[in-house]
Amino acid sequence: MIPLSVLDLSVTTTATPASVALRNSIDLARHVDQLGYVRYWLAEHHSLVSVASPSPDIMIGQIAAVTKHLRVGSGGVMLPNHAPLVVAERFKMLEALFPGRIDLGLGRAPGTDGTTAYALRSRLDRREGDDFLERLHELTLWETREFPAGHPYNNVIAMPDDAPLPPIFLLGSSDYSSELSAQLGMGFGFAHHFANHDAIDAMTNYRAHFTPSRWRSQPHAILAVAVVTAETDAEAERLASSMDLNRLRRDRGQFLPLPSPDEAAAYPYTDSERASIARNRSRLFVGSPATVRAKLDQMIAASQADELMVITAIFDHEARKRSYTLLADAFGLERQAAA
Repeated sequence: MIPLSVLDLSVTTTATPASVALRNSIDLARHVDQLGYVRYWLAEHHSLVSVASPSPDIMIGQIAAVTKHLRVGSGGVMLPNHAPLVVAERFKMLEALFPGRIDLGLGRAPGTDGTTAYALRSRLDRREGDDFLERLHELTLWETREFPAGHPYNNVIAMPDDAPLPPIFLLGSSDYSSELSAQLGMGFGFAHHFANHDAIDAMTNYRAHFTPSRWRSQPHAILAVAVVTAETDAEAERLASSMDLNRLRRDRGQFLPLPSPDEAAAYPYTDSERASIARNRSRLFVGSPATVRAKLDQMIAASQADELMVITAIFDHEARKRSYTLLADAFGLERQAAA
């Protein structure tokens, strides 16, 4: 049976402010830890009132401390926003505190708008254009210590020096990260829930071209999907209407808190808006456990995914937890003892 994991953005709602959304993330992590999920990743976004999590490393420590079985990681750290040494030190520290339970997922997007990205990076050594590869190379050098002879960084130690970097995953929504992950021999996570690129192409391309490395001997491809599950198809559709309206607004540049199903039901959709929602449903798996399992099985088989990572944005926190419970039961996850 394919392992299931969680991707959490700490989504705010019109009834759930950011501080509560963060505490809900900790509560959800405790819940899925007992359900048999294997991994829990936190996202990095900035200046978005819809997403409460700008610092995944802080949340990772909080969640790892209150769970027992989960691997906890970033989905991901937006590397262009950070000095590589800072990332290395923070994740080596997490690995020292929670050995064997931490993941380092890296993204190359800013996770925000251009102005906020500038504010985040204004005191970094700014380079023109996309400097993700340069930053990634420097990050790995803090682990390998293979700086050139005479390089000033040879005198700098990323502490704690007796803890390794956690396993690295490159994240993406196109073929770029799949090719780079395969070339460098790292793990790969594909964001099907917002990608325009074909997930099957990216996932199978990664597996076909994977080169073993010091980072990983075998490929590991994670498929991230958006799922809403309830006891019936009708109830799942009602819950998913919040995500439908939210996606419609995001496509217009309106990053608002998640609306309630009642607000979504009252919204006066035009025909073109309904058509847009129907197109976006190709990125969202909605239904009863049997319905969702049947749809996901097809995607899992075609993409050759090693792991399914589920993002579920539901207005009501208890209904969100219930969605993860139903999905765990549908896939036959083995329950774990409480932390």
